[in-house]
Amino acid sequence: MSLLWAVSGFVLCITIIGIPFGLQCFKIAGFVLWPFGRQILYGDFGAGSLLLNILWLVVFGLEFAIAHIVIGLVYCISIIGIPFGMQHFKLAKLGLIPFGAQIR
Repeated sequence: MSLLWAVSGFVLCITIIGIPFGLQCFKIAGFVLWPFGRQILYGDFGAGSLLLNILWLVVFGLEFAIAHIVIGLVYCISIIGIPFGMQHFKLAKLGLIPFGAQIR
C-alpha cells in the first residue's frame, strides 16, 4: 500500500494543481510503512482544508479508503493479523480526510 500511495503522489505532483494532494499521499505513504506507535490527530479544519478534503473525498479518497478496509478485513481473518488490520482501519479514515490531519 505504501508503494501505491507513493506512486499516486508522484502522479499527482506532475501538475501544479495536484501538488497538495501529492504531498498528502507522501505523508500517508510514510505512515503506512510504520503505523505502530504513532497516532493521527485530526483538527485544524479551516475553509481550505474543508474544500480540499471534499475534493479529495470525491476524486481519490473513497477508493483508497475502500482498499484499506478490504486489506484490514483480510488481515483480521487470523489472530496474528488483527493488529495490522486495525492499523489499516485507521489508515482508511486518514485516506478519507487527510487535510488537516497530523501524524505524531
